[in-house]
Amino acid sequence: MSAVIRVLVADDHAVVRAGIVALLSAEPGIEVVGEAVDGEQAVQLALALRPDLVVMDVRMPRLTGDAATARIRERADDVRVLVLTTYESDASILSAIEAGASGYLLKAAPAEELIAGVRSVAAGEVALSPAIAAQLVARVRAPAAATLTPRETDVLRLVAEGLSNRAIGERLHLGEATVKTHLLRTFEKLGVNDRTRAVTLAMERGLL
Repeated sequence: MSAVIRVLVADDHAVVRAGIVALLSAEPGIEVVGEAVDGEQAVQLALALRPDLVVMDVRMPRLTGDAATARIRERADDVRVLVLTTYESDASILSAIEAGASGYLLKAAPAEELIAGVRSVAAGEVALSPAIAAQLVARVRAPAAATLTPRETDVLRLVAEGLSNRAIGERLHLGEATVKTHLLRTFEKLGVNDRTRAVTLAMERGLL
């Protein structure tokens, strides 16, 4: 990377793009070398100009920001990408990161945060807004989705029909104690303590 950080700004909204360009151009040590109005142009200019990084919007015509990021990283891995968007869903964040983005900031973030993000990404670091970082940490810490065995599913489905443990055992040719064991294991996997909640949660998660 040169002493001056060379930046390409890609955003299909002219007013937003102009604001980003003005903000970055006024910052010492940062030079905006190009502007792209859609994903296809972002790829073309990134390959032609070889900036240090691209400030990339996510939702753009012709080619999405994620797809453009992936193409740029495949063909010019020395060009880094900082996603700047209004969207902060888990899917959007992970999609951008999987595509090869080194940062994910929100357009609502303070100007100082964007400038710091540009400098961090240009230096080879990762830049995430505090809100995004917290969201990713929460996702990582979330318990893995429960998976029921076929037999546990059978038992719980019959519970949902209102059958007693004895009736379920007769239907599935199992002892009543075995049915109870399956239910207890299901309760543990789902993190519940009763039959009604187990059925409700299983339905919410698409397990039944």
